[in-house]
Amino acid sequence: MSVLPAPEEKAASVQAMFDRIAARYDRVNRVMTFNADQRWRRELVRRIEIGPGDRVLDLACGTGDFSEICRATGAAAVGLDFSRGMLEVAGQRAPEGAWVQGDALRLPLADGSFDAAVSGFALRNFVSIPPVLHELARVLKPGGRLGLLEVDRPANRAVRAGHSLYFDRVVPRVGGWVGRDAAYRYLPQSAVYLPTQQELVRMLQEAGFKQIRKRSPMFGAIQSVSAVRA
Repeated sequence: MSVLPAPEEKAASVQAMFDRIAARYDRVNRVMTFNADQRWRRELVRRIEIGPGDRVLDLACGTGDFSEICRATGAAAVGLDFSRGMLEVAGQRAPEGAWVQGDALRLPLADGSFDAAVSGFALRNFVSIPPVLHELARVLKPGGRLGLLEVDRPANRAVRAGHSLYFDRVVPRVGGWVGRDAAYRYLPQSAVYLPTQQELVRMLQEAGFKQIRKRSPMFGAIQSVSAVRA
């Protein structure tokens, strides 16, 4: 049975869902990824060379994982999310952080105000991806770096079969057990919202990005994308 919201209901439905699961979100992520999600974030932060003096936007920041990793490099991070519940947990984890509630389609941020931007496992939650990429390009300085983490489907047929069993069957059960919420059935189903690699490259180019590179950790089950604002 599908748990995907209708297009006109997606924004409100996703916001309510993340508000509801915010308190348990970190624990479920660690269990479902065997704690690898933090390693993927750190690797991407290193790859796009975030460091001292950088001002970084953590888009759809959730409870602040990317922001925490960026601050550890000496960068100043601003975490923005649609969910007030997620931001409350982020603020409890890091009271010193800068947390902003806002819509990714209309960022309440000035043009060219960031040196870099990161976003983790959020593309599938946006109502529309192209305007989000255009907004990211707008708030980045020319030459600004972008890092995106998302789920993916492995290209290898045998690996894809094993991944499908875990992602489509095990993840909803583990999420429901640990997170105590049927919302975790949304995770595997929401992958249908993701563009293909070719489509994502085209979207990034049309938004004003170049030097687009993709890595595929976890045997292709994850996509780690970097790009540079033209």
